[in-house]
Amino acid sequence: MSTSAEQPLDLRRIQRGALLVGAAALAVCTVYGVFRPAPFFRAYLIGFRFWLSFPLGCMALVMVQHLTGGLWGAVLRPILEAASRTLPLLALLFLPLILGLSILYPWTHAEHYDANPAMLEKIQFYLNTPFFLARAAAYFAAWFVVATFLNRWSAEQTEHPTPTRPRRFRLISGPGLAVYGLTITFASVDWFMSLDPEWFSTIYGVIVAVGQLLAAFAFAVLMTALLAKRPPLSDAVSPIALNDLGGLLLAFTMIWAYVAFSQFLLIWAGNLPEEISWYLPRIRGAWGWVALLLVVFQFFVPFSLLLSKDIKQNPRALAATAILILVMRFVDAVWSTAPSFEDAQWWDQWLVLAVPAGMGGLMVGMFLWQLSRRPLVFEYELKYAEGLAHE
Repeated sequence: MSTSAEQPLDLRRIQRGALLVGAAALAVCTVYGVFRPAPFFRAYLIGFRFWLSFPLGCMALVMVQHLTGGLWGAVLRPILEAASRTLPLLALLFLPLILGLSILYPWTHAEHYDANPAMLEKIQFYLNTPFFLARAAAYFAAWFVVATFLNRWSAEQTEHPTPTRPRRFRLISGPGLAVYGLTITFASVDWFMSLDPEWFSTIYGVIVAVGQLLAAFAFAVLMTALLAKRPPLSDAVSPIALNDLGGLLLAFTMIWAYVAFSQFLLIWAGNLPEEISWYLPRIRGAWGWVALLLVVFQFFVPFSLLLSKDIKQNPRALAATAILILVMRFVDAVWSTAPSFEDAQWWDQWLVLAVPAGMGGLMVGMFLWQLSRRPLVFEYELKYAEGLAHE
């Protein structure tokens, strides 16, 4: 006799709730933003930065799985593909940022460089509004093309399964990962690093990309762990599969720590004024405590937890660890972005939570809608992965 806990989850009810909360939160924040546009757009950029991780990171992970195989991808692929199909909503959420360009980015004001006209000459050919918007359109177009083919071919494979994975998945995944790496590097420079146009880092795009992969994988692991005891995933997610997912989550956590510390170490060792200017406001005062929080709870605590086999094989413990990582990814987005704005007022800080929460409600609602449109388990994919494991 089945208990209620064993029944399939009703995603539609959660979807409607997420959409309602998201729309209401954004509506309230938008009304406030009419009177206080600067804090609204700053909070909006933080939210956009955080939620950008999920469609792009999940799309990249799908391509990694097509190239490498493995049972982990067979379990996660329905979730990863559903998240990648939220990209159109993210493109729509990008549009309001266009209205806030002059508020967010110093390079839109030539008078910002009155004391340093040479700097204006260096960056003006690249950082100007028409070229900025053209590049943004190119990024989204490239992401749409890759995500569309991956999802269309996956749907065809689900309807007409074959004993081996079609070669076309690998043919698009290799170049697709190169496209992702190139576009996210330039997008991170345009949208985030140019908040401090006098500062630059050659590894900044790598840090953003690895952070997206970490957030996307943590999100996919969280969804899998939450659904692990409910059909149809209950028949597909074994303790061994959860252990593999926890091990990979540990690997992504370590890679993020490595690239983030590499940038800090190289810049701090060089000790050049034009390079350390980005870190100084982020390690002083209250932001210094936030930086310490990131070191402890985005690396050391997850690292320690994910070394335990018992935690990795326990759905609830693994889900809690994934939630911790996701929370700290949001804190990292705030820490990386907010110190670029020096005149923030304390009474506007509620927007930093409310605006991303509103965007998140819409993103989660669309994700659940996409997740419900296709099977939660690809039977052919599980058989294919298990066959490779026994070769």
